[in-house]
Amino acid sequence: MGKVAIVTGGTRGIGEAICIALKDAGFKVAANYAGNAERAKAFTERTGIPAYQWDVADHAACLEGCAKVAADLGPIDVVVNNAGITRDGTLLKMSYEAWKEVIDTNLGGCFNMAKATFAGMKDRGWGRIVNIGSINGQAGQYGQVNYAAAKSGIHGFTKALAQEGAKFGVTVNAIAPGYIDTDMVAAVPADVLAKIVAKIPVGRLGQASEIARGVAFLCSEEGGFITGSTMSINGGQHMY
Repeated sequence: MGKVAIVTGGTRGIGEAICIALKDAGFKVAANYAGNAERAKAFTERTGIPAYQWDVADHAACLEGCAKVAADLGPIDVVVNNAGITRDGTLLKMSYEAWKEVIDTNLGGCFNMAKATFAGMKDRGWGRIVNIGSINGQAGQYGQVNYAAAKSGIHGFTKALAQEGAKFGVTVNAIAPGYIDTDMVAAVPADVLAKIVAKIPVGRLGQASEIARGVAFLCSEEGGFITGSTMSINGGQHMY
């Protein structure tokens, strides 16, 4: 019986690519989504991967959702915290609600999902948690104090939790994508996007499948000696 993986924000973009990569690697995969039931249904029909709806910012909902996945598929061995939102604006124009929503979803979701699954991984002596950070959490970005803070927090969360899980066979890592060819990036005005691509040394946007391959490796047996690490997949745009 294959190990069970949950991917939050898993029915579109990078999350969908991660779900497919993990399924291809032999995991039993569940995709979490927040609100678009029609898109989630289409995702399941296309991939054969079941989708479960809950808000990762809601602690109780994460506990209940993970319990439902475990009841349906088996104990949860892998969590990929991919769910994320943006509420961009400069600090002077940003509302407290826009700050809180991004922090609660992007960073709080990592805590909530780890809280729901870490104990079981520890008890079974094997687990993988991969948190999706961002180049903007490493380098900052104008108009994204909320998003950059949340993603930077993910990198710190990863290093701290890795120290708690290491001796129990539970690895915790992060991936920091650069600019990837997804719907979110496609919404950027063409002239702005051209300037972004011009700053990427490899000269193109990344593909969701390239992020997914990194996740699949970190979740594999071969990735067992890697923990507390942040893998930057950004075409050389930011190196540190």
